[in-house]
Order: sequence, then C-alpha cells, then structure tokens
Amino acid sequence: MLHGIRVIEVEGLGPAPFAAMLLADLGADVITIHRKGGSVTPGMPERSVLDRGKRSIALDLKENTDLDIALRLISSADALIEGFRPGVMEKLGLGPDVCREMNPALVFGRMTGWGQDSPLADTAGHDLNYIALSGALWYASAPGAAPITPATLVGDIGGGAMYLVAGILAGLLNARTTGNGTIVDAAIYDGSAHMMNLLMSLRQTGNLSDQRGHSLLDGPHWSRSYACSDGGFVTVQCLEPKFYAQFLEILGLSQDAVFQQQFDRNLWPGLTQRLAALFVSRPRDHWAQLFEGTDACVAPVLSLDEVVAHPMNSARQTWRDVDGKLQAAAAPRFSTNEWRAESSPLRGENTEEILKELQDVQTS
Repeated sequence: MLHGIRVIEVEGLGPAPFAAMLLADLGADVITIHRKGGSVTPGMPERSVLDRGKRSIALDLKENTDLDIALRLISSADALIEGFRPGVMEKLGLGPDVCREMNPALVFGRMTGWGQDSPLADTAGHDLNYIALSGALWYASAPGAAPITPATLVGDIGGGAMYLVAGILAGLLNARTTGNGTIVDAAIYDGSAHMMNLLMSLRQTGNLSDQRGHSLLDGPHWSRSYACSDGGFVTVQCLEPKFYAQFLEILGLSQDAVFQQQFDRNLWPGLTQRLAALFVSRPRDHWAQLFEGTDACVAPVLSLDEVVAHPMNSARQTWRDVDGKLQAAAAPRFSTNEWRAESSPLRGENTEEILKELQDVQTS
C-alpha cells in the first residue's frame, strides 16, 4: 500500500522502531540507521522482529562522513522517524530545520513520552509513567489492586507508535497535495490521553466514575476476569442485555431475580463474589467449551503458546513463525495486497547496497 514511499528511521527505543516496522509492513522502503558498535536497546536480539521488512545501514552520526551519508539519505526520503529526547537530533546536526531545508516535503516524525515542548520534555520516563499522568492507567485493575496494564501496549504502542504512524500518513498525504512537509510531534502522554475519549463519552452519561470499580466497564460482575480451578482465567464482558441474558441462561441463572437486575450498581459486588465462586469451581477449558460459539461474550485467557494452537489462529494465521521467531502478522489486511512475512536484517547488513544506491543517484 505504501510502495514508493521511503522512510528513514534513526535507531531508537520501542515505539519508534515499532512505528517504522508498521510502515514497512504496509510496503514502505524503510531504511534504519543503526548505530555502529551495538544496539541502543539492551537485550535486543541480533535480528529484531521490529526490524522486519527494513533495510539496515550502520553509521556513526558523530563522524562527519557518516553524518553526510545520513543527510543524503534523508534528502531522498518522504519521511523520517526519530525517538530521542528533544534536542538530540539538533545536536547531531539532523534537526528538522536542517533536514527540511534540503527536503521541504519531508515529514519529520518525532516520538517522545512527554512531547517536544512541556514541563517534563527533558525528563526521563517510561510507558507506565506516561500513562499514569495521562489518566490512561487509572482504570487498569480491580478496585484495591495496584494498576497494571499489558506491558507497553497502552503507552508505547497504542498512545505512541500508532499516533506517530497516523501523523506520518496524514503528513504524507498533505505533502503530496501541497509539496510541504511537516513536523509530527507524537507524545505518548498525548496519545494515551486521546484514547481515553471513548471512556469520556461514558462520563457524559454518568457511567464513568473517578472511583475505581464503580464505572460501567470496571465495576460490574459481567465485565471482568475470573479465576478458574486450574489456575487459568476467563473473561466476561456481556454488556448488552441480550448477551447478558444468554450468559445467565448458559450458567442456569436465568431465573435468579438478583442476577436479572443487570445494571443495579449496589448488587455488583455481591454478584461478582457469586460468579467468582462459580468460575473457580471448574477448570478454564470447561468454561471455554461451555461458552464456545455463543453470544455470551466469554473467552478464555490464553498464553502465547496456546494462542498459536487455537483455531482462531489456524484460520487467520495471525501468529506466525518467521525465521524461527514467533511474531504477529501485519495488520490491518487489504483486499488488494497480501502481506508476505519478511526477515529482519542484521545491523548494517544493507550498508553497501544503500551506499551504492546513493552513489548511483549522485552520478545520474
């Protein structure tokens, strides 16, 4: 879908390389400038899943010769992605003013936690810190428990990488119309707050409370996870009355007058206890089989190993083994283009190839 679009990625941490991977999944020619001598991310493998479909050139941006190569690459690009603290690219001589002076149509994508201009812009932080201050972490656990979210998904990926990609795509469309690029200031703090707007619609109707455990999605007995006898878990979220009715019918509770009062908030704690006692009486797979194929909105919580073997994955081929690494296929899917699983390059693997391309362009 993005064939003909070139993106230069300056190696950074989590959300920036994820955004570049997504653009590569969509067909862009993504060239990653990897740091000579080792990764900026401790513990990353030699071939990172986040580098799939990209090409790699190893440069030392503090050396003039390599800096000149980087500038030439950027001059040939439609977009750039960087994930440093504010001011770092400027100190390297690769700030947006320099890059867009030689390439006016460039979309300069910047990924940070706190934004380019804020009281915390120069302060270190990570996923949990950003979503804690944005409000996105507040509802992320049962009442009385410490908030916790799936690692990086709400902040780095949802509030960060996805908003950077959306900004870059919008910038590319605008550049094609006007010839002018733009600077995309993607902050995880901003993006994770923006994702809260779905919940804000509930607040307008009184269904979102500042008191945890009292809102429509975090308080009811029909919207939570339950432990089972074998240590597994099932999820229940039958919000609509017709789905809730089917849930009760399958459990043999249709005639229970208390359970029939689905939206009585005063009854939620007691009904939660009753369902907890019921679900913990049998193993997870018992409940999974009982509810499978129904509209009761019940699903088992699966591990990664179990996800791969599940019939859903057999049908969708969402989780795949690529070069011996488990990874999720590109999303979304398109009727006109089928994603092909691509390998990840070694750091600097395409250096000679990319330099030759630059030389050919210069001599043409």
